[in-house]
Amino acid sequence: MGRHGTIANRKASQDSKRAQIFTKYARAITMAAKGGGDPDYNIALKHAIDKAKGINMPNDNISRAIKKGTGELAGETYESGSFEGYGAGGVAVIVDVLTDNKNRSTAAIKHAFDKYGGNLGVPGCVSYMFERKGIIFIEKAEAVIEDTLMEVALENGADDMLSHDDSFEIQTSTESFDKVSEALKTSGYELAEADIEYVPSMESAPTDEHDIKNLKKMIDILEENEDVQKVYTNASIDLYEL
Repeated sequence: MGRHGTIANRKASQDSKRAQIFTKYARAITMAAKGGGDPDYNIALKHAIDKAKGINMPNDNISRAIKKGTGELAGETYESGSFEGYGAGGVAVIVDVLTDNKNRSTAAIKHAFDKYGGNLGVPGCVSYMFERKGIIFIEKAEAVIEDTLMEVALENGADDMLSHDDSFEIQTSTESFDKVSEALKTSGYELAEADIEYVPSMESAPTDEHDIKNLKKMIDILEENEDVQKVYTNASIDLYEL
């Protein structure tokens, strides 16, 4: 099944944290809207809105977040950043944040690493083990023919396509991500997930049960933090099934 797990498991995890996820996505929209409130001319805003719609965020929430970013409504000022370190079992971890208080975020993230057997490191200590790639998931269905899907993806600049239990994973460069995404939509495919992510170029396979439980607990705590946008690991196991 791999480190991504099934779409069903990931959606179940998202559903259990829906309130926090709405807050995270609203922040991302607000941050992106500072570059302009029209998604047709602001690709970062378009990505943020697409992700929000993918989890069924109400249009009113999206509109309010955009207006905060453009200054039409009062709102906080957010700062983006990332933290790197090792979780239990030596698994590399990258934590992306969007926060209005960097000191608060730093303290909370350090506490999570320390409590569950990890070590928060310096910038660059693990990011060399990852590549930035566009990742697109399409759920397997009778109407989705693998060869046809692969042809559309590769013809529009995708690098590779992987088959999982319940989905196809299309990988692109960061530069071709938008072109591939739009081509798939135009061809009638529904994108279950689509984002620019950190993809590990080398993986770690923790085997100690205690380490695996601590790693999962740490990631759960981090993902529940409203300042945290996303957590990436190079674990080769499916952490969503634990």
